[in-house]
Amino acid sequence: MVEDKGDINKKEEKEGRYGAESIVVLSGLDAVRKRPSMYIGSTGLTGLHHLVYEVVDNAIDEALAGFCTEIKVTIHNDNSVTVEDNGRGIPVEEHPKYKVSALEIVMTKLHAGGKFENKAYKVSGGLHGVGVSVVNGLSKWLKIYVYRDGKIYFQEYEKGKAKDRVRIIGKCDKNKTGTKIVFLPDNEIFEDINFNYDIISARLKELAYLNKGLRINIFDERTNKKQEFLFEGGIVSFVEYLNKNKKPINGVFYFKKEKKGTVVEIAMQYTEGYVESIHSFVNNINTIEGGTHLSGFKTALTRAFNSYAEKNNLLKDKNFRLTSEDVREGLTSVISIKMLNPQFEGQTKTKLGNSEVKGIVDSIVFSEFMIYLDENPTIAKTIINKAVSASKAREAARKARELIRRKGILENISLPGKLADCSEKDPVKSELYIVEGDSAGGSAKQGRNRKYQAILPLRGKILNVEKAGMTKILKNNEIIAMISAIGTSIGDEFDINKLRYHKIIIMTDADVDGSHIRTLLLTFFYRYMQPLVERGNIYIAQPPLYKIQKGKIVKYAYSDDEKEKILNELGEASVQRYKGLGEMNPRQLWETTMNPETRTTIKVDVEDAIEADKIFSILMGEDVGPRKRFIIEHAKEVINL
Repeated sequence: MVEDKGDINKKEEKEGRYGAESIVVLSGLDAVRKRPSMYIGSTGLTGLHHLVYEVVDNAIDEALAGFCTEIKVTIHNDNSVTVEDNGRGIPVEEHPKYKVSALEIVMTKLHAGGKFENKAYKVSGGLHGVGVSVVNGLSKWLKIYVYRDGKIYFQEYEKGKAKDRVRIIGKCDKNKTGTKIVFLPDNEIFEDINFNYDIISARLKELAYLNKGLRINIFDERTNKKQEFLFEGGIVSFVEYLNKNKKPINGVFYFKKEKKGTVVEIAMQYTEGYVESIHSFVNNINTIEGGTHLSGFKTALTRAFNSYAEKNNLLKDKNFRLTSEDVREGLTSVISIKMLNPQFEGQTKTKLGNSEVKGIVDSIVFSEFMIYLDENPTIAKTIINKAVSASKAREAARKARELIRRKGILENISLPGKLADCSEKDPVKSELYIVEGDSAGGSAKQGRNRKYQAILPLRGKILNVEKAGMTKILKNNEIIAMISAIGTSIGDEFDINKLRYHKIIIMTDADVDGSHIRTLLLTFFYRYMQPLVERGNIYIAQPPLYKIQKGKIVKYAYSDDEKEKILNELGEASVQRYKGLGEMNPRQLWETTMNPETRTTIKVDVEDAIEADKIFSILMGEDVGPRKRFIIEHAKEVINL
C-alpha cells in the first residue's frame, strides 16, 4: 500500500500532529447511494452543487487551521470537477486501529475525518459533517492525489469503492503539500450533472470574503470563464460589495474579538434605505435561519443605541426606547463566528442553537459598538435620528395595520372581493394564481379547476417596495389584496402557519411589462414574505409564446427554438404570437398554463441569498447607473428580463 512509512508525517504541525491517529470513524457509507437526499438534500441541482461544496469545505477547514492559502476549482468539459488545495494533504499511512490507509478511510467511511475530536481541527465547516465520502459514494468515479513528504499518493474509486490500494505514483517538491480531488457525479443518481458556473462561483466568492487572504480560483473549461477571489479586507470588503448600489451613511465599522474560545468577527454599515441586510455565518456556514449569535447581535445593538441616546440626551421623551427593528433599518452587516462544536437546528439545520453564544456575542458587540458611537458622535446622532424616524414610521404603519385589521383584511375575516377562491381547505393541496390584468384574470377564473385553484387578478403594477416604507406599502390596494389572500401577514408579523396556499404562482404576460410586474412581485415576496421563497412556495407560470396550427393539429411553443422544432415537424403551419395572457380563451389558458399535467412552472428559490439581495438592490433600487449596466451585461443571457 504505502512505501517508506517511516518518512511519513515527520514534521510537527502548528495545531498538533495531523496523522492517521487523528482520523475517527463513526459509521459506514452503505446507505448513501440508496438514499442520497438524506445526505445532500436532493438529487437536483442543489444536491449536485453540494458535492462541490463538500470537497471545497475540506480545503476551507485546512485554511481555518492555518495551513491552506489557495484553492483551485475546475469544471471540465465532461462535467467532472477538480478541487485542489495547498493544505497539509489527507494522511495516507495505515490507521493504527483499522489497519487500512487513513486516506481510504476518509474516502469510504461516512463521518470519518480529523474533525471529531478537535485535535487536528479546532473549528471546521461542512454543514452536516457528511464529508468527502458522500461525494465519493455519489460519483461515477473519483480520483484523489495527495502531496506529502515529497511524494504523490494516489487512489481511484468507482461508485465509492476503491479500485486498488493507495499507492505512490511519483515524486514532488518536498515543500509541496495538499490534496487534489477529481470526480464525476453519477448520472444514475442525479437528474442533471451540468454544473452551473454562476452558482458555484457565488459560493466561492462568499467563502473568499469570509476567509481573509485566502485565494480561490475557478475555471470552467466548457466556456473558458474564470475568476479569482482574494479579499484582503475580508468581511469589510463583503459589506462594501453588498452596499455597492446603496447610499451609505457611515464607513464600514469592523471588529474581531475572541471570548471563551469563540471568535466574533463583525462588519456593519448603515445606508439611507429602508431594508436591513444581515448575513450571519458560523464556521463559514450560512446560518440563514439565524440563531443565538444573531439574537446576541440584535440585543446588543438595541441596548447600545438606547444607552448612548440616553447618555447624550438625544431622545426628547425620556420614556421612549428604540426597538430592535428601529435600529436595524438600513443596516447591512456580516456576522462571522468561529467556534468549537456548533449545534445546528431549525428546518434546514442552519440555525445556531448554542445558548452560551448569545451572551458572548452580546457582551462583545455592546462593548465595541459603544466605543464606536463615543468616538463618532456625528455618525451616532445621524443613525439615531434615522432610527427615531423609523420608529415613527413603524408607529404609523402599526396604526395603518390596525385600521386594516379592524376591517378584517389582514386576518382573513374579509378576503378581497376580486379573489376567486377554491373550495379545497387544505393549504397543501391549494394553489393561488396571481394574474396580471382583469382580462387574463377573467379567463383564468373560467378555465381553472375550482376545487384547488384560486385566482387573484392584479390591476397594473404594484408598488416598488425597495423604495417604499411600510406605511406606503400598506396603502397599496394590490399589495393589501395579496396579503389578505395569502394569509400570513408580512414582515415582523409574518406567520407561516397561516399560509392558505402552498403554491403561489405568478402568471404575467411574456413581454417587457409582464417581466417588470413579475420582478416587482418577486421583490415584494423576497423582502416581506421571504420564508415563502426559502420554502419553495413561489412559482412562475410559463405561458406559451406561440400557438401553431396545421389543420386540426394544434401545438404550443414556449420558446423560439421549440417553435422551429414544431414547424420542422409539421411543415407549413399558421403561427400565432401571443402578446398577452388575455389573448387566450379559458380552455387554452387551462391547457397551456394551468393544467398540472401539461403546464410548465419554475420554482423560485434562493440558491444564494446574498447575490439575490444585491440583484434586487440593483434592479429595484434608487441608483439608475448600476441597473443600466446590469441589463446591458446580461441582456443576451435571457429571453426577457
